[in-house]
Amino acid sequence: MRLVFMGTPAFSVPVLDALVKAGHDIAAVYCQPPRPAGRGKKETPTPVHQRAIELGLPVRHPVSLRDAQAQADFAALDADLAVVVAYGLILPQAVLDAPEHGCLNIHASLLPRWRGAAPIHRAIMAGDAETGICIMQMEAGLDTGPVLLREATPIGPEETTGQLHDRLSQMGARLIVDALARLDRLTPEAQPAAGVTYASKIDKTEAAVDWTRPAADVDRLIRGLSPFPGAWTQHDGQRIKLLASRLAKGEGTPGEVLDDALTVACGTGAVQLLRLQRAGRGAQDAAEFLRGMPLPKGARL
Repeated sequence: MRLVFMGTPAFSVPVLDALVKAGHDIAAVYCQPPRPAGRGKKETPTPVHQRAIELGLPVRHPVSLRDAQAQADFAALDADLAVVVAYGLILPQAVLDAPEHGCLNIHASLLPRWRGAAPIHRAIMAGDAETGICIMQMEAGLDTGPVLLREATPIGPEETTGQLHDRLSQMGARLIVDALARLDRLTPEAQPAAGVTYASKIDKTEAAVDWTRPAADVDRLIRGLSPFPGAWTQHDGQRIKLLASRLAKGEGTPGEVLDDALTVACGTGAVQLLRLQRAGRGAQDAAEFLRGMPLPKGARL
């Protein structure tokens, strides 16, 4: 098929690769514009932009698709279909209607649960047992369109957002290739009205660990916000980012280090911290971290 691909972050890259490998003609790649990054604030292309250049594909990065010229340029591509995954711009109705078969979105949740911007983070933070990928026919509403394909996967008890992100990215790549191969045989199913939840964008103010919360809540927060923005705590005025954890046995004053293995007491129960990061340093496993910043039994976070 003749496709327009619309995506921006690393999550989208395996999908682009899979579509090219499957032999589809990519008429154009749409992504967010380059933005300042790093210490030098040098304008840096997005992961999809960089990959498209490597693949020799034409790249477009309009700031908006709301003006008539941008919509006319999109329609002139004469695409059979657009594949959209974590693009980052709202698609006006004129864009949704331009390809012969419309626009398909790869969404990282089991719709209608976790519509919106941060479905992977929210699934882990809520303690969901499973999540998955939906291939959805796009319409004007926020992730409200009918679903053509869905596949569920369990969320591991120690899985982080980063780990689940990578698994779902590969799953989405596989499912969209399958969906395009069987497009004329798939029946779109309307999303049920019951069970709708919204995955609001992660706010950095959510990232401070409240050790008075139950251990299950603290563990989900740590894993759900890893690697970005990263849950954090403090010791002796130094901020420590917490990137991996597991539930552990133990009781004590909330925030108290209970042993030499970085088991920390919560409001009820405890968590063991597995991976941490000091400001200005790289992420480290617990044993390595403790060699540089001891947190002995009895220390308080």
